[in-house]
Amino acid sequence: MEAAVRSEGALHSGGASRAPTLVEMLRWRASHQAERPAYTFLANGEAEEARRSCAELDARARAIGAGLQAGGSAGARALLLYPPGLDFIDAFFGCLYAGVVAVPAPLPDPVRLKRTLPRLSAVIDDAGATLILTTSQALPGLPELAASTGLPCLQTDAMTEGAERWQPPAIDAETLAFLQYTSGSTQSPKGVMVRHGALLRHCADVRAAWGYDDDAVAATWLPHFHDYGLIDGVIQPVYAGIPTYLMSPVAFYMRPLRWLKAIAQHGVTHSQAPNFGYEHCIERIKPLLLEGLDLSRWRVASNGSEPIDLQTLERFAALLAPCGFRRAAFYPAYGLAEATLLVATKRHGVEPGARALDADALQRHHAVDADESVPPPRRRTVVSCGPAIGATRVAIVDPERGTPLAPRQVGEIWVASDSLAAGYWQRADASVETFGARLDPDDGRAYLRTGDLGFLCDGELYITGRIKDLIIIRGRNHYPHDIELTVARAHPALRAGHGAAFGIDVQGRERLLVVQEVRAQALDEAAVSEIVGNIREAVSDEHEIQVHRAVLVRPGTIPKTSSGKIQRSACRQRYLDGALDVLAPRPG
Repeated sequence: MEAAVRSEGALHSGGASRAPTLVEMLRWRASHQAERPAYTFLANGEAEEARRSCAELDARARAIGAGLQAGGSAGARALLLYPPGLDFIDAFFGCLYAGVVAVPAPLPDPVRLKRTLPRLSAVIDDAGATLILTTSQALPGLPELAASTGLPCLQTDAMTEGAERWQPPAIDAETLAFLQYTSGSTQSPKGVMVRHGALLRHCADVRAAWGYDDDAVAATWLPHFHDYGLIDGVIQPVYAGIPTYLMSPVAFYMRPLRWLKAIAQHGVTHSQAPNFGYEHCIERIKPLLLEGLDLSRWRVASNGSEPIDLQTLERFAALLAPCGFRRAAFYPAYGLAEATLLVATKRHGVEPGARALDADALQRHHAVDADESVPPPRRRTVVSCGPAIGATRVAIVDPERGTPLAPRQVGEIWVASDSLAAGYWQRADASVETFGARLDPDDGRAYLRTGDLGFLCDGELYITGRIKDLIIIRGRNHYPHDIELTVARAHPALRAGHGAAFGIDVQGRERLLVVQEVRAQALDEAAVSEIVGNIREAVSDEHEIQVHRAVLVRPGTIPKTSSGKIQRSACRQRYLDGALDVLAPRPG
C-alpha cells in the first residue's frame, strides 16, 4: 500500500488526468474522490440494481487484482465473459490492477453454443489466453468452453476479500492494457493492442472534444465488449470523473423508451448510440409516450460506429424536440478500434453538417456539391464527422500511390496520432502494413491505413465508403468470407467459393446482400423458396443479421481474379448495374 501511495504522490498536482496508467488514475480518484459515484447499473433499464463509488470500484479491483496476482497471472491474457452489469467493470479493472491483459468478449449464447464456441475458441487461441473470468451466474453456461479449452474459469464476483494483499503492478504507459478483438471474424480474429498511455491520451482528447465537465453525467446501453461501449461508455466517464448509468443492450432493444427515460431521470448530459439506435427509437416510440420527459440536459448525443444517416438525425431531433432535445446535441463521429476509438467529431456549438453531392462525380472520387434540383438517385447526402480531435492528423491519400490528395478528392483515410493502438497482437506483418504507412520520407510520422474512403472539406471529414470488404450493420463488423461460408452450407445446391456477400445502401442504411451460384440448372418456385429460406435462416442464426436480398445466379457468374479470389466489389457493381445473370428471384 505504501508503494501505491508513493506512486500517487506525483499525481496530486495534476489529478487523475496526469496519471500514466488507468490503475493510477482510478487510485487517485479513490483517494481524493472516494464517495463520488462511478457506475450504477439499471436492472431492465429502469430500477437501480447495483452501484459503485470510486472507492468501492477501487476496492473491488484490488481484491480481484490480488487474487490474480496470487495465481501468478501477471502478463497473462484473460478472456472476460460477462453479462451486462458491474461485474464486468470490476473484473476489467481487476485485470489492470494485476498487470493482466484483459480480453473482453461476448458471453456465449447457450442456445447457439455450436456456433458461438468456435468464435470464442479462435479468440482464445489467437490471444493465448490462459484463464477465463466470469460470474457465478454465468459459469453454468460455460462447461463446454472450459472443457474444450482446458482453461480455468474464475468467478470474480466471489473474489471480494483480500484487497489489502494487492501490490501495485510493474506497469507503465507503454504496458498493454487490453486486446480489442474486431467483431465478426471467425477465421482470423485480430486483437487490437491498446496501451495505457495511448488510451489515456485518447481520453484527454475526447474530454475536450465532447466537453466533459464536473456537471456531466453519462449513460450507455452499448455492449461492454464493443470498442464503442467499452471506451466511450465505460472508461471515458471514470477518466472524466463523472457518474455513469448503464443498462443492458437487450433492455434498450426491447423498449428503447427506457434509454430516454434514464437520460431524463438522471439528468444525463452525455450518451451515445450507433445510427441504428436512434432509428430504433424513431420506429418504436410514439410521441404520446414522451409526454413529461425532459431531455434538455442532454448536450452530447454522439453517433458513430456505422454510416450516419442525415434523415435519422432530423427525424430523431423532431421527435424529441418537445422534450427539450436540441439538434445541436448530435455529435456525428468517425473512429475505429485501431485508432483506440475516436478520430473526428463535430465542433462545439454548431448543428451537424452535411453535403449533398453529385453521385456520378463521387463515383469518380470527386466531392462535387449537387444542385437542389438534382433528383435523389443522382444526389447523395453525406454527413460531416467534423475535424480531427486533439493533435490527431487526418490525411486523404491515393490508396494505390500513397500520395496525399487535395480537399474534396476522395481517397483512403490515413490517421496519425499519439493515441493510436500499438498494432495487432502477434501479427507483425499486418501491423506494419496497417499501422506503418508513410506519406513522405521527411514526415517522421507513421500513419494508420483505415481502409475507409472519404474526403476533407473546410477541415472536416466526410466518410463515403470503404476500400475493405468489411460489412458494418447495426454497429457490428461482419466479414464477407464468414457469411459466404455460412451461405454455402445452407443448402446442398450451393458450393463454397462460389458466392459473394456485400453491403448495399438501402434508404441510407447498410443492408446485407448475398449473390450465390447454384448448381441446379432449372429452379422451380418451391426450390427457390427453400434455398433462399435456408440462406436467410442460416445467416440469421450464425451472424445475427438479416439478409436483405439473396440472389441466385448461374455457375461462373461470380467475378474472380486469375488466382480464384472472389471480386466482391465487382460483383456488387454488376448487381447495381443489373448485369448479373440472375436465375432467381427475377427482377419484378
